[in-house]
Amino acid sequence: MTAPRIFFYVQHLLGIGHLARASRIATALAEDNFDVTVVTGGSQVAGFPGPGVRSVALPAVLAGNASFSGLADQFGSPVDEAFLHRRRDLLLQAFHAARPDIVILEAFPFGRRQMRFELLPLLDAISAASPRPMLLTSVRDILQERTKAGRDEETVRLIKAHFNHVLVHGDPSFITLPDTFPLAGEIAAKIIYTGLVAGAAPAPPADPYDIVVSAGGGAVGLDLVRSALETAKRSAFSGSWCLITGPNLPESDFTALFRQAPDNVTLVRFRNDFPSLLKGAKLSISQAGYNTVCDILQAQCRSILIPFTAGGETEQSVRATRLEALGLAIALPENGLDADILREAVAAALSRVKPHVHKLDLNGAQRTAAVLRALL
Repeated sequence: MTAPRIFFYVQHLLGIGHLARASRIATALAEDNFDVTVVTGGSQVAGFPGPGVRSVALPAVLAGNASFSGLADQFGSPVDEAFLHRRRDLLLQAFHAARPDIVILEAFPFGRRQMRFELLPLLDAISAASPRPMLLTSVRDILQERTKAGRDEETVRLIKAHFNHVLVHGDPSFITLPDTFPLAGEIAAKIIYTGLVAGAAPAPPADPYDIVVSAGGGAVGLDLVRSALETAKRSAFSGSWCLITGPNLPESDFTALFRQAPDNVTLVRFRNDFPSLLKGAKLSISQAGYNTVCDILQAQCRSILIPFTAGGETEQSVRATRLEALGLAIALPENGLDADILREAVAAALSRVKPHVHKLDLNGAQRTAAVLRALL
């Protein structure tokens, strides 16, 4: 029997979290014998979208700044209409070539409004296709809360008009879509919870560190890494530190940090064994992004979370606060973070026993594959 064909669109604009989660899902689909095409629209990141899938890379666009205002090319220059039209045409060509049974749009229409120039034409192409593929949106458990009037209503209109289902990659015992999307009741019949999309339980690391500090993709984590480096210098804790800056930290900043690092601190851009490092660590210090938190929960590591809040972002704050309430993390505000505040939090975290075994569902990638099998 012919393998069902999946066409999976993912656009990361600032960090790499959306790409990492989509890649875990795509890999699980491929392992379940789906024929998977992943279309990426951001900068290329080594190791993604993962093994066993076909990859189509559109000309990259990135967020113009941390508040997601405007689009820029990979060199930071604003993109023009000709560039956007070329991307749209390439996306439509890829869709027609793939002839999918199922199309999955990561985030849209709950997010990625900047990409309507190519996604609205794609919706029209899907509607006109014969046979018409099933259309789903794939979203994380916590959405960015909207402040502009009409945005949520627009999302609901698009869901009702075009989408068969909404895949929510979360555990409803932790948080549900209505908690951060007030109009979820209008599309309740389309919502399917898959569980959190975590990686497999990691093995212990070959070279363990006592404290692991990570800044996601690195585009917005400089203050966190600077504070952690200064804390490592001043802290009474004399163990080993691994600071992972992320691949998108500017080279000048990385070089400056490297020169300041004491002997007990290893500074790197990326570790592909990050989940294993957490398994062997006494403490994780990080932002509160979806994938990082999933890795922390899988490793059952003590954690300090400093949620990203620039540009009015609310998602990470909601996640960090709820995890702190469950006794699974210490949450610190991003604004005003310094080495003194972080040093006190490190001492408090290390004095605690390791987090108790939680019951959150971390099997979201495999569950997504099972859901799609059932829908077909």
